Amino acid sequence: MLHCYKLGGLNIVLDIHSGSVHVVDEVAYDMIQAYETKDRETVIAEILEKYKGQPDVTPEEVAECLDQIDELKDMGKLYTPDNFESMAGALKERTSGVVKALCIHIAHTCNLNCSYCFASQGKYHGERAMMSFEVGKQAFDFLIENSGSRRNLEVDFFGGEPLMNFDVVKQLVAYARSIEKEKGKNFRFTLTTNGVLVDDDVIDFANREMSNVVLSLDGRKEVHDRYRVDYAGNGSWEKIVPKFQKFVEARGGKNYYMRGTFTHANPDFLEDIKVMLDLGFNELSMEPVVTAPGDPSALTEEDKAIVMEQYEKLAALMLERQKEGRPFTFYHYMIDLKGGPCIYKRVSGCGSGTEYMAVTPWGDLYPCHQFVGDEKFKLGDVWNGVTNKEMQDEFMGCNVYARPECRDCWAKLYCSGGCAANAYHATGSVKGVYKDGCDLFRKRMECAIMLEAAKTLDEE
Repeated sequence: MLHCYKLGGLNIVLDIHSGSVHVVDEVAYDMIQAYETKDRETVIAEILEKYKGQPDVTPEEVAECLDQIDELKDMGKLYTPDNFESMAGALKERTSGVVKALCIHIAHTCNLNCSYCFASQGKYHGERAMMSFEVGKQAFDFLIENSGSRRNLEVDFFGGEPLMNFDVVKQLVAYARSIEKEKGKNFRFTLTTNGVLVDDDVIDFANREMSNVVLSLDGRKEVHDRYRVDYAGNGSWEKIVPKFQKFVEARGGKNYYMRGTFTHANPDFLEDIKVMLDLGFNELSMEPVVTAPGDPSALTEEDKAIVMEQYEKLAALMLERQKEGRPFTFYHYMIDLKGGPCIYKRVSGCGSGTEYMAVTPWGDLYPCHQFVGDEKFKLGDVWNGVTNKEMQDEFMGCNVYARPECRDCWAKLYCSGGCAANAYHATGSVKGVYKDGCDLFRKRMECAIMLEAAKTLDEE
């Protein structure tokens, strides 16, 4: 199975099941696509006819190119069969009961009132609440007890706005550090914040203890302040940008992500990325809004076409700045074509509900942060562990081959079946397919692969 496309002036052939990426000339591009459906003589005749008059396209050259295609096929780098279905679910079965990461909902409340917030302004469609140290401590104990032989464990302090419960964040980090040596574990912490409460204490603590910080900024002031407002309706851009600049500078410009959301108001999100770059931020992520159809912020079909174009223009900007010695990172274009996730991970997905769970302020367990507040997805709690085995089995069965629509998709081994939460909210099933999300993902992957191919060619 192949995916052939043209982008950034390159002719790209992706062999889906081997992961091999080939950058070829026009003649080889045409021949590779005809190779499996036509006999050798027909391919040669059609190519010679199409490129008639071009002196370098001779019968001998075309025949040699076909021989090279034969060799690549024999080497398992072209037309590789799909032998991975039997592996689907194997990793989850092998690691059943082993938890490696928790999303700690340290605060179900927020000091901003963003109308597009999937978490209902931090309340998750429930009551406002703060996690106590005792509940958080039990969550850490649950993680350790259920992490098996895994040494490296990940914890994301999430909300709402985590800094509204910062004292408990600090207490929990201190607790984790006090036991990690005894338990043979190493904790990696992440903090996600809207920036309103960032001060020197937060910066010093985060730079000492947080492996990564995620900072929420939507880009242009008018775009950001359209949705990211306080309860009096005041925009937050002026308040948070200087704090974020100080925060990032103190981290040496590393180990952070400036995370934005683009909506119907700014499908031209590249303009927001340019503003972030001008502000000094180089580690960037822009996510499409996730909301109900018909919501004023929801992306429309017309918006989607604009977004697709923006992804291509973003890739071009990244190449341009790379050549100028001013590179920046875009989270969704980070791809390792030489290694990357093992095949088990590629077919089994993100691990929500099995390896990864979210913990509410009351200690309830959910498959991930996007399911919190929907009682039917409650898996159990941090005292009794997972008691809703039937629901966990549903997530255990989530893999790229559990979705018929994914089987013939060229991007399946990059998305691993996609986001279960997006699938559920779009279709009512965690094994459904969020089609708009798929379209955007495929475009991002085309751009990401093109970028890596172009960089490799520049290095040669």
